[in-house]
Amino acid sequence: MKAIIVTDFGSPDVLRYVDMDIPVITPSQVLIRVEKTSVNYADVKSRYGKKGSNVFPFVPGLDAAGVIVEVGSEVDNLKIGQRVMAFPSGGSYSEYVAAEAMLTFELPDQVDFEMAAACPTVAFLSYKLLVDIARIEPGETILIHSASGGVGTTAIQLAKILGAGTIIGTVGSESKAAVAQHAGADHVFCYENEDFADKVNRITEGKGVQIVLDSVAGPITQRSLACLASYGRLIQFGNSSGQPGIIQTSDLHSSCRSILGFSLGTTRINRPESLRHTAKQVLNYLKDGQLNIKISYQFPLEEAEAAHKLIESRLSTGKIVLDVKK
Repeated sequence: MKAIIVTDFGSPDVLRYVDMDIPVITPSQVLIRVEKTSVNYADVKSRYGKKGSNVFPFVPGLDAAGVIVEVGSEVDNLKIGQRVMAFPSGGSYSEYVAAEAMLTFELPDQVDFEMAAACPTVAFLSYKLLVDIARIEPGETILIHSASGGVGTTAIQLAKILGAGTIIGTVGSESKAAVAQHAGADHVFCYENEDFADKVNRITEGKGVQIVLDSVAGPITQRSLACLASYGRLIQFGNSSGQPGIIQTSDLHSSCRSILGFSLGTTRINRPESLRHTAKQVLNYLKDGQLNIKISYQFPLEEAEAAHKLIESRLSTGKIVLDVKK
């Protein structure tokens, strides 16, 4: 089979398009012929050795969509020929992947492979952040950082579906504001050019927001506390700035505010069963047309290097998909 591998840590040009053996599945796994996979910023981090495997060569990628071609002897809820999306066990940039049955989800007929490949990481993450971690309540005001990206545009839509009141987004450049607005954000600010905390406090008449979704960290986390309401929840789920966010205990005590952390990767490993309900809800939203994952770019698998250059440039919006089966 054809696949993309990483043989050394470094820039996008370390990605290699090669022939590999088809994975051999265990009794608890299924083998999937991949149609589409997606590019996530975590793939960039793994390519630099900041996340995931340190054993070469490895196949990058977190999620994939395709058709089951083989089923392990212990698997009784999936069958050959089913259309599925999955979190593979050994990377997703390849023509075939092995995935645990627990992390493989049957697709409704209404959901195509392109949407399915773009879905798992951004939609599962957004749903878990809003429902299980933040415990969103109808009418609450939400601040979403990096609102034009794959997670940001998905979280905006899901927040609307779940009954949020005002949704405020921040972006890294003015050119990305329209993307967040199109996704459904009521207000969008550029955190590079203006004090978003001050803007948020003006909009909320000094009350602040009940929920902050923060994947940036560093100074953005600290400024977010300046506009987080009493009893508010700041969910920290990434550090794209590469800097730590400094939090004082005095920021939490009398205000009754909470700082919560979440990692979808950790959850896939330690609590995969918790994603079954998430998958059911997300796929229902996709099937009914309530949720539409924004896909901005698509590359053939052999051009994964170009896809990585694009996402690493921070110029992309929405999701990037790799077409595996031509």
